[in-house]
Amino acid sequence: MALSKVEKRIRIKRRVRGKISGSSELPRLSVYKSNKEIYAQLIDDKDGKTLVSASSRDKGVDAKGTKSEVSAAVGKAIATKAIAAGIQAIVFDRNGFVYHGRVKALADGAREGGLKF
Repeated sequence: MALSKVEKRIRIKRRVRGKISGSSELPRLSVYKSNKEIYAQLIDDKDGKTLVSASSRDKGVDAKGTKSEVSAAVGKAIATKAIAAGIQAIVFDRNGFVYHGRVKALADGAREGGLKF
């Protein structure tokens, strides 16, 4: 029997998470997208803590325009919060989603904001 779309994404996510991990010096930028919103977190996996987070639901994020434009704004917002927290470089975790569309827009927005990955 074929796997569902969600089950495929979770398999990919597990495979990728076996290879990458975040630390306090090089945190992991984890992306989650639903049909309406997009969320991003900088995670220190060694301590199990979220260092910085941003989403399209935050008041500081300009949630106008297409979903891709909103995703780019979330990427810029997380980059400014990360730089304020003293984080310059990160590891990108697309969380099993295809690096295309909204996920790519968020990554490009984070790069424009000053994060290196």
